[in-house]
Amino acid sequence: MAADTSWIDRAAAEARAAARVLAGTTREQRDAALLHAATCLRARQDAILAANETDVAASRASASFIDRLTLTPERVEAMARGLEEIAALPDPLGRVLAEWTRPNGLQMRRVATPVGVIGMIFESRPNVGADAAGLCLKSGNAVLLRGGSDSLNSSREIHAAMVAGLQAAELPAAVVQMPPDGDRAHVAAMLGASGKVDLIIPRGGRSLVERVQNEARVPVLAHAEGLNHTFVHRSADPDMARRLLCNAKMRRVGVCGATETLLIDAPVAASLLPSIVADLEALGCRFRADARARAAVPGLDPAAPGDFDTEWLDSVLSIAVVDDLDGALAHIARHGSAHTEAIIAEDEAAARRFLQGTDSAVVMWNASTQFCDGGEFGFGAEIGIATGRVHARGPVGLEQLTTFRYEVIGTGQVRA
Repeated sequence: MAADTSWIDRAAAEARAAARVLAGTTREQRDAALLHAATCLRARQDAILAANETDVAASRASASFIDRLTLTPERVEAMARGLEEIAALPDPLGRVLAEWTRPNGLQMRRVATPVGVIGMIFESRPNVGADAAGLCLKSGNAVLLRGGSDSLNSSREIHAAMVAGLQAAELPAAVVQMPPDGDRAHVAAMLGASGKVDLIIPRGGRSLVERVQNEARVPVLAHAEGLNHTFVHRSADPDMARRLLCNAKMRRVGVCGATETLLIDAPVAASLLPSIVADLEALGCRFRADARARAAVPGLDPAAPGDFDTEWLDSVLSIAVVDDLDGALAHIARHGSAHTEAIIAEDEAAARRFLQGTDSAVVMWNASTQFCDGGEFGFGAEIGIATGRVHARGPVGLEQLTTFRYEVIGTGQVRA
């Protein structure tokens, strides 16, 4: 049965009109809306947390899913600060990306402009709505937010704060919209809204992203799973390796930047792996290890077929011993999702080879994979982590939510 398009038809038309208004605003007007929205988030904190308690109480999901769903006063404050940080960033619109003059005297410019109307489909984490709305607003785009039905009450309260910010700045409320209910038909309608929505951005698990990529009739800016690897090279500083692995895996296990697989160089596996495992085990981590890792640390659970292809999003870490750097790169190429990879090494030549040898959107040297985050990149926030090869890669911030137009300035030239 065809999806009911009544909401998307109306909302997309209103969003298109609002986007045209927004594209003509000054940075100061858009920043004012962001700052008002931040104030509204703080003022509505009690209502947001009460709505979130309702969502959490109704959920029957795993502990890691509940962690992503749960809001706290600190997380509400982080949303508000995120909007303030976006407001403080330079205006992404009107930037001259390139300019040159042709032999006939025509001046050519490539100038940054908004994409238009963006459809954001996300799961579980209600704070994504605030991040997406803030980034779209600053970059001159209208956004249609469709969060998971599990976070509907939380998302409504956050959306109300964003609308209040827009209204306080005398900007159209239709810049940020969400469906009236959690009906899944709205997702199908958004995916089929060719000509009405300019770009779809999914943020969630494999099933969501695959559905969007398979069904969308609108361009998609998607990310795959965060099946991230940290490789401990034979030259690694042992204390640094232990500290980074604890953070990369266990800081927050349910985020897409968490390390899911530890690769360790064979020459240091026997000496270093036992202490890494002990540190992680003390934090509640469980393991799925190959035969060589189990030889270094007897008692580890064996890895089953498919474990090295699994994004755990939980307190579980896959472990494999590799012969050398080439073995690590081969493992990543076979099992990775092109999201984030890290090497821990003191050998600069080896680190440079690793950085150049992986095909992932983000590659790190001596840093936790959990730094793969728009805020940590200085983007203020992110709308997702793109792992494709077209338009944007890595954390998607303000610049990645713009396209461009060409401006041609003449002095009366005619073409022969």
